[in-house]
Amino acid sequence: MKIKPRFSSQIQSRFSLRGSLLLILVAVFCHGFSGRDIAAQQQSPARSTNSQTTDWPSFLGVNRDGKSTQTGIVKKWDGGGLKKIWELSITESYAAPSIVGQHVYFFEREGQRNILRCLKVKDGSSVWQYRYKTDYRDMYGYNNGPRCSPVIDDGLVFIYGPEGEIHAVDLKSGAKRWSVDTAEKFGVVQNFFGVGSTPVIHKDLLIAMVGGSPEKSQSVAPGRLDLVEPNGTGIVAFEKKTGKIRYEVGNFLASYSSPVVTRIGGKPVGLALMREGLLGFNPDNGKELFRFDWRAKSFESVNASTPVVVGDQILISECYGVGGALLRWKNDKLQTVWSDRDRRPMNLTTHWNTPIVVDGHIYASCGRNSGNAELRCIELKTGKVKWSKRGFRRSTLTYADGHLVLLGEYGELLLFKPNPEKFEQITRFESDSLRLKYPCWAAPVICGGRMYILTAEKLICFQIAEKSTAKK
Repeated sequence: MKIKPRFSSQIQSRFSLRGSLLLILVAVFCHGFSGRDIAAQQQSPARSTNSQTTDWPSFLGVNRDGKSTQTGIVKKWDGGGLKKIWELSITESYAAPSIVGQHVYFFEREGQRNILRCLKVKDGSSVWQYRYKTDYRDMYGYNNGPRCSPVIDDGLVFIYGPEGEIHAVDLKSGAKRWSVDTAEKFGVVQNFFGVGSTPVIHKDLLIAMVGGSPEKSQSVAPGRLDLVEPNGTGIVAFEKKTGKIRYEVGNFLASYSSPVVTRIGGKPVGLALMREGLLGFNPDNGKELFRFDWRAKSFESVNASTPVVVGDQILISECYGVGGALLRWKNDKLQTVWSDRDRRPMNLTTHWNTPIVVDGHIYASCGRNSGNAELRCIELKTGKVKWSKRGFRRSTLTYADGHLVLLGEYGELLLFKPNPEKFEQITRFESDSLRLKYPCWAAPVICGGRMYILTAEKLICFQIAEKSTAKK
């Protein structure tokens, strides 16, 4: 049964989600449509992304922690110090690009078709395009483009669209390998803003947040996720080469947080901050390890930040009523180190952005709305605020070369030093000719000596380092 979006004239007035900006990236297809538009040029054979420290093959980088291995970055951005190399005009997209080798992979929408573009790093010129039809419509008036970044691994590019289709595309030629319509197959009731959780690779698997529902939930009014029930398909693992389903785990609805696969205590652990809370599972076989309830009481609340792993600790956060928490997974038991649940004011309240942890301190933009957002430094072990800085509105962060790049949603772009004692700005981008137009919601991507910034109208490539050096 194909699940189509349902709309109501009362949605805006009843739920008023637009003003609180729930949209996530972060972070598209019609089945049966092959959708290839291949340029005559062909890219060189793909390298293994697992061993490349200079690539950015997925959402938030190699380790899904927002940290780049780039070194030698430019520390003076004014007066032309941060140089624009090229720009690409876009139509609709909230999805940060992914980079492997000498190619950029960018996911956007034009009209009734979504497009995966393969571009040359050096000048942004087209190598190939993969197109497919889409009828996705955002219920709250945001743009209808992709929210999820391309995922690149083992000669394939995987894309996950806002209406719930996953496509696997050949990295070299742009040819379709397989696809699945998760909305149809698992009975997914459209989330507030469609699908916005970027899948993750684990060995021979593509692990995606799906969050399907039984047939009785299909008639629920649009946006009333409090009345929608899950059917045990919170997370679904597909064989990355064929699309065959390997396992399903988690009786949860989907969120806008992206899953993470890591190792804790020498064992593989999958983490997914679902709509209802944190799910821990074995990524090899789908066995559920734990769940931790973490959601605000309001049905319109959203979990969006990606879990951050530091040793055996797991950091989660949201901004609708329970804030942040630090958990410890040790000896197969989950413990709470600290929590904002009963603390007022809450200290760690990220919206769609993911915190960056550096030397025992959390750096994050906190706040549900633009007017009350502030940049904070928080001590990891206690959850106490060390300092806060207003004026940037809601922002995203990327770590590189001992510094943090901040991109504000209205185009503020600056570099600061992670310092638990004070906010220490190093430089700021100012340009009379180049405006970074709102909304700038995707975190900066930094690799290969370049920095990629996504705005409402453009994907812009800057030169941020003289050489493509990276830490090993």
